[in-house]
Amino acid sequence: MRQRITVLGSTGSIGKNTLDVLARHPERFEVFALSAATQVELLLAQCAQLRPRYAVMASPAHAQELAEKIKQNSLPTHVLQGIDAIEKIASDPEVDTVMAAIVGAAGLAPCLAAARAGKRLLLANKEALVVGGEVFLQAVRAGGATLLPIDSEHSAIFQSLPDDPATWPARVDKIILTASGGPFRTRAPETLRDVTPEQACAHPNWVMGRKISVDSATMMNKALEVIEARYLFGLAPEQLDVVIHPQSTIHSMVQYRDMSVVAQLGTPDMRVPIAYGLSWPERVASGAAALDFRSLAAMTFESIDDHGHAARFPGLRLAWDALGAAPGTTVVLNAANEVAVQAFLDRRIRFDQIHALNLETLSTVPSSKPDSLDALLALDAQARSSAQQHAARMG
Repeated sequence: MRQRITVLGSTGSIGKNTLDVLARHPERFEVFALSAATQVELLLAQCAQLRPRYAVMASPAHAQELAEKIKQNSLPTHVLQGIDAIEKIASDPEVDTVMAAIVGAAGLAPCLAAARAGKRLLLANKEALVVGGEVFLQAVRAGGATLLPIDSEHSAIFQSLPDDPATWPARVDKIILTASGGPFRTRAPETLRDVTPEQACAHPNWVMGRKISVDSATMMNKALEVIEARYLFGLAPEQLDVVIHPQSTIHSMVQYRDMSVVAQLGTPDMRVPIAYGLSWPERVASGAAALDFRSLAAMTFESIDDHGHAARFPGLRLAWDALGAAPGTTVVLNAANEVAVQAFLDRRIRFDQIHALNLETLSTVPSSKPDSLDALLALDAQARSSAQQHAARMG
């Protein structure tokens, strides 16, 4: 029997790669529903190819436009609109698996809906854990959901850990997340004020969306991944480490109590962790190229404390600072960073002001311990409002 899949954020980078993998295995997977924010033409093309039962657009105007084009093309897909509809397709009783690839805090509510409904949840949305934290994990436990990480680093860690999570605390010494260093790994820190959005989005190894590309350039993506790893794998913050590995061949590592290290290697292609999540505990073809060890260049590593990286990537340390503060601090950090990145992409603040805006917001929004989705969203809104005010002053 085929798995029925809902893909949240199907027009983004992860969503498109997911559909590529699904299309390779029509005997195993059936696309039940797709969602997108505003890209009508691309979602229409996906509906024509995969013929899902539902397509959801967050915006009513875009949903109406899509519905008209679906009708014109005589497609069987039903068009729905709004966040409630996105939650519906994430929790529908007929759905087996949900790919959560909506970028930002907007993906939190659908992830919670899928978790409460006991779905197999493929988590490509960092914010579900960075913002949701224990509230999200409680929903996973209460619903009996299966949580599988899709980020290349977290998938690598998951593949390198023993099958039984109950053994992790006794066996694991630490987790080592690898980072490419992005496009500015060797750039003089004092010149970062001159970085343009186009330069920040030009990642040397990975093809990604604009927001995560900027996060990679500041290494805030790695800060968010450290926070995510804390919740995913249940280790203490001091058991989480980051090393810069420019070639992106080793995607992350687990160091055990006996000092042996297990690592996952592969080409920098997101279809690999996506295929693993879709087929776990089995394996299926992903479409990615094989790693050719005969032509592999030397693998190098750099400490985040050397080579000027502390000045180049000051945002990375905010992960450990936030994890050591009140639980709501990670919510504030994520909201501030989303506002800061968008302000930079809109050319309202400089690249080097992203970190300054994050610090300002953390210092002005009071710490708290949100214990529900409403409390999380209220704190998120408060942090965004504060960050917008700081961005306006900086601009």
